[in-house]
Amino acid sequence: MSFAAQRTRGQIAAGVLVGSCAALIAVRPGMAVKASLCAAMIAIPVLWWMLREPGRWLKLFFVSALLLPPLPVNIGDAGPHVAILFAGCGLLVGLIYVRLIHPVPIRVERLGLSLLALYAAIAASVAMAAIYSGLPVAAASMARVMLLGISVYVFFFVQAAPVSFHIVRVLFWAAVGSAVFACLDFYFQFPAPGGYGPQFIWLESGVFRRAQGVFYEASTLGNLCAFFLEMIAVMLFRPRGERPVSMVAMLAGGAALASALVLSYSRASLVNLAVALVVLLWLNWRRVRLGRLIVAAGISGGAAFALFPVFARAYWLRIWQSFTYFFESPNAILSGRIHSWTILTQFLLAHPWHTIFGIGYKTLPYSDFIGQTAIADNTYLSMLIETGIAGLVALIVWNAAVIRASYRAAKSDDAQRSFCGMWMLCFWAGQIVQMFSADLLTYWRVLPVYMCVLALAVRRR
Repeated sequence: MSFAAQRTRGQIAAGVLVGSCAALIAVRPGMAVKASLCAAMIAIPVLWWMLREPGRWLKLFFVSALLLPPLPVNIGDAGPHVAILFAGCGLLVGLIYVRLIHPVPIRVERLGLSLLALYAAIAASVAMAAIYSGLPVAAASMARVMLLGISVYVFFFVQAAPVSFHIVRVLFWAAVGSAVFACLDFYFQFPAPGGYGPQFIWLESGVFRRAQGVFYEASTLGNLCAFFLEMIAVMLFRPRGERPVSMVAMLAGGAALASALVLSYSRASLVNLAVALVVLLWLNWRRVRLGRLIVAAGISGGAAFALFPVFARAYWLRIWQSFTYFFESPNAILSGRIHSWTILTQFLLAHPWHTIFGIGYKTLPYSDFIGQTAIADNTYLSMLIETGIAGLVALIVWNAAVIRASYRAAKSDDAQRSFCGMWMLCFWAGQIVQMFSADLLTYWRVLPVYMCVLALAVRRR
């Protein structure tokens, strides 16, 4: 059967379903039944719209993940999120696309294999969570594994399906919108979304919740802002025709992103940005235009001081004190991380056999198996304890594969691949450093964004 015939039959079926739902809404009593039927009437055309172009579900997923807060339901840390619904639609679209519309085998190369190996090591550790911490904790561990699986699926989907490079523009504006809301959230101190990390700053004028926007905590916002600020930096070295957005959009978006980064008070994300810029300048030192860089940095960074002078000064004072008093009080400067790392290291030294298989992915914050709950705030250390040596080695191999693949893409003759490759190379160099102070694999709402750009860089058009 031709694709045109399948499309006609699908339109007829959709019309019959919509008509049936409309008739049932008219005759069925009860608001619950009517609401369910109305939801079906909305879902049918939306699903059909997504099926007509495989990349459309990605736009809905990214926009909802970056701009919408969790639902106000007390499930887990931050409640369920509507982006998960669009991820499920994406899985359905992928199955239909591969099976019926474009049955082309997916090529799994070294980068994809390393990602699958990492995911397999993480998923296998759920069994250890059930053994050591019980079924409720194991269920929470499995939920985390499934959320991480969204990023894995996005990577392979973008590689296989004809996703347009235009999606980079969608990602940029969604991130800018998220940053603008985060600035407004910090200024007006809106009620926190369902579940949030209690992160505050103390100033003479009062106690304020750090800018987190629609995310669970401020570090996720800071990581996202650093990613797109690095995108802007890469665009400064590209010809005008190769930039996804205009110079005006770059400067306006950069101002919002830089302001949100400052108001998030995330020092690790600033280190990420610094490492990325060093890598970018090192790779492009022949094409450095100091005037353009100074103007862009001045407009982007100066916006935070112009709009929020008190908070911006407090942020940079915090950065300065971090360097000045680090050796005097490293645990206080690192927000108690030294104490947590000491507890986890002592556990490993006392029970070295747990490094073989681990104790279960994301069990440290929810289980007292090691004697107390703990937050590792270190991707490498948490991977070693929770997933064992196999998980840590898989993470290191994957990081190396991302750097290698991004570098090769950056040297490509294809302008789009080269742009995304340079962007990911700089950013992932910063990510590797930031992993020492945060568990970045838990940022499930922004990690698919990074995997989408990585897939655009390494796929073969």
